[in-house]
Amino acid sequence: TIPPSHLVLYPFWAGFSSYTQEVITHMGKRTNTATWNGKQWRIAVQKDGQRRYFYSSTQGRAGQREANAKADAWLDSGVCAKGARVADIGALWLRSVELSTSTDNYRPLESRWRVWVLPIIGTKKVDRLTDQDLQDVLNLAHAAGKSRKTLKSIAADMRAFCKYCRKSKISAYEPEELTIPAGARYKGKNVLQPDELAVLFSSDTTTFNRQRVPDPYINAYRFQVLTGLRPGELLGLRWEDVHGGVVYICRSINQLGEETQGKNQNAVRSFALSARAWAVLEDQHRITGNTGSVFRINNQHHYHTRWWAYCRTNGIVPISTYELRHTFVSVAKTLPAGEVKGLVGHSQDMDTFGVYGHALTGDAENTAQAVNAAFDKLLGEG
Repeated sequence: TIPPSHLVLYPFWAGFSSYTQEVITHMGKRTNTATWNGKQWRIAVQKDGQRRYFYSSTQGRAGQREANAKADAWLDSGVCAKGARVADIGALWLRSVELSTSTDNYRPLESRWRVWVLPIIGTKKVDRLTDQDLQDVLNLAHAAGKSRKTLKSIAADMRAFCKYCRKSKISAYEPEELTIPAGARYKGKNVLQPDELAVLFSSDTTTFNRQRVPDPYINAYRFQVLTGLRPGELLGLRWEDVHGGVVYICRSINQLGEETQGKNQNAVRSFALSARAWAVLEDQHRITGNTGSVFRINNQHHYHTRWWAYCRTNGIVPISTYELRHTFVSVAKTLPAGEVKGLVGHSQDMDTFGVYGHALTGDAENTAQAVNAAFDKLLGEG
């Protein structure tokens, strides 16, 4: 039977199979309490077919709590729910992830788990998993042509699942030797070529309703190429995030229109603007003023659609708006790797605006000048 408390506190409980509900109910949970027999407190509990008794001779409620604590400690020790299968516990793990992250992060994880993991190891018992079981998942995904990045994500998913099982005392298994197949390669990225960049910085018109008109997002395209912002970060940028030639990235608008703090812990960052990027912002300031959203873009889908219309109008081979970010990295590849990582949010040393803002006083201005020089050289203005 389903505990009434679970139905009230967790409405999603009824969505699990009866087997999964049984596994959860018996994962080290005590349903009784110690009773006084005139001489001592005694409680009987059962785990994995074994029944044990625990006692306390201390009188009063303190003795009852002591006996209960002994029973709880035994129930929580070792490995519980030995019959649990990956599919059943995986449903619980996915739900916990869904409750603790954004929908934009959860959906691709759930898809990878459903498509690549469950068909291979879904029926296996959690306490019988081996490194080879998980390696089989990676090998089959590689054979199906998945990129190195996707394989690394699948491996991270499975490690996270195993960690959930250890924390829940369902299994003590910890993967040790998962490897990405040597032949796996990162998916190739498309970027704007030099002649296409020249068009981007010289033409500001697009086609709308079969008419050639000024593109309202021309500064957004240019700013993204000049700074390497993610599309969601571009949408989330507000005028109050710009201070004295420094941009603070502190929010992102995902594909579902949700405001988040960004893709990862390094997404919150700040950097000095190059002269070109600052000129783009000044032009945008004349259009929108200095309050609210900088680029006034409705959503990511609309932004992507308008960018592709601009490409078709101006003879540019269409790439995704995310690949405008890759274009920036390609142009700035002559800079030291550490500087580029800091600009695009890949550094490990950006805990707070205060710490990073202090570091910007010298190095960031030099980096901004180097970025500007790279674009000047590419656009023939160096």
